[in-house]
Amino acid sequence: MKLANSLFKLGTENAFVVLAKAKALEAQGKEIINLGIGQPDFRTPKHIVDAAKKALDDGFHGYTPANGLLELRQGVSRHIKKMYGANVDAARVVIMPGGKPTMFFAMLMFGQPGTEIIYPEPGFPIYESMINYSGAKAVPMYLNEKNNFSFKAEEVLKLINDKTRLIIINNPQNPTGGLIEREQIDKLVVGLKKFTDVAILSDEIYSRQIYDNKKMPSFFNYPELFDRLIVLDGWSKTYAMTGWRLGWSVWPEKIIEDITRLCVNDHSCPCASTQIAGLAALDGPHEFLDEMMSQFNRRRKLIVDGLNSIKGITCNNPGGAFYVFPNISGTGMNGNEFADKCLNEAGVAIIPGVSFGKSAKDFVRFSFANSYENIEKALEKIKKTVVK
Repeated sequence: MKLANSLFKLGTENAFVVLAKAKALEAQGKEIINLGIGQPDFRTPKHIVDAAKKALDDGFHGYTPANGLLELRQGVSRHIKKMYGANVDAARVVIMPGGKPTMFFAMLMFGQPGTEIIYPEPGFPIYESMINYSGAKAVPMYLNEKNNFSFKAEEVLKLINDKTRLIIINNPQNPTGGLIEREQIDKLVVGLKKFTDVAILSDEIYSRQIYDNKKMPSFFNYPELFDRLIVLDGWSKTYAMTGWRLGWSVWPEKIIEDITRLCVNDHSCPCASTQIAGLAALDGPHEFLDEMMSQFNRRRKLIVDGLNSIKGITCNNPGGAFYVFPNISGTGMNGNEFADKCLNEAGVAIIPGVSFGKSAKDFVRFSFANSYENIEKALEKIKKTVVK
């Protein structure tokens, strides 16, 4: 059996590798506190679950349009208008089975041998993996700890050349929790006027998880880019629906037929009842979001203060998402060594920084999507066991 060479260009998402190791240790009777996986530890709100149940009970079991139910796409348009004041026609909205298909399809549409795609590093590992799979050259946009893991627009613009086809922006960011402020995005947008053939993929999946009363600097604020802008968002992080596999994306009007054709070839359509749940999430009560963010904000302070109190560790205060990305080089260990010690000796699962890019060897990612009590306990275990 001979496999295609392109298959070996694919990377993976190490969070799931660490999760498997943690589960194996738990099966041996060891207590593991998981601060590795990136998913909210809250239950999906009841009105969303009830909507899915009713859809199933009502016999809503069949195929839907490949780009998603019209009423759900209209719901996404209303949501965009409410959040950002932007007018986006429902015809430009494509419902996906999660967020990754939007990444996958964008790379396939713009990446090929001889082209370049700019992506953030450290960054979500699937970006680089899919760029490599497409045959394009992956060009890192380095995010600096000293700049709170944001970027300088002029540095990004210097990476663009006649081979550049796509720039990926993730804001707020995984794994760093960094928030790129509106000022830098404004400057980037102005600079992009000179590069009219370069498309933008804005991954805004953490758009509702921003702290300190700041507003989301969405690319929906720039209608002059709509003819080359792809926006990725969805339900998984905002509504605690990671396992429902439901995402939405907005595409330039001129390539809607192309992206819909990819959907037909790949997955036919998203799950019918899950789409009904998604509409209930958008149109239903949102008070639980305030409570969830209140809990995340409380945990954020706990973990940032706790890590900074440990000798050899420095930790920035994240502006969004539910991650911290501390520098652990002062412990005398690299990220892999530190993460292994945390898991095997302290019983705390975290992700080494190199999972998100080679430049992050001195970092690790903690997810604070776990209870306040478990985070307290994890910090105490690390203090006692890992750093002496």
